[in-house]
Amino acid sequence: MSSDQPTPERREITVRRAPKYVPFLILGGLVGFAAAAVIAYALPGDAGYDRGAVYGFFMVPCAAAGVILGAIAALVLDRASVRRARRGVVEAVPEAEHPAAEPGTEPGTGPERTTDDGEPGQRS
Repeated sequence: MSSDQPTPERREITVRRAPKYVPFLILGGLVGFAAAAVIAYALPGDAGYDRGAVYGFFMVPCAAAGVILGAIAALVLDRASVRRARRGVVEAVPEAEHPAAEPGTEPGTGPERTTDDGEPGQRS
């Protein structure tokens, strides 16, 4: 390495696979809706209440409980991903080392194509 090139910047990073919370919350809510349907339609109930009203009554607390359980599951998986995290070192690559990039040119611009007789032609 010559003295005119700056030393590359090195940084230590942590790499891990963290879960996305929103899908867990949505799935928990859907499981709660399904649990409310099981309570309302599969279990025997009082004939004085309509099954749709029972479903509506149980839908809110079951969905809320499902969302809470989904959040707990996401938190447990997040903690597990912290334990499995790997450490690494990254190094910045100077711009001059990229062979395709020429100083002062923009990407997509280059020499104009010519036809067989040397005249400027259309780009294809």
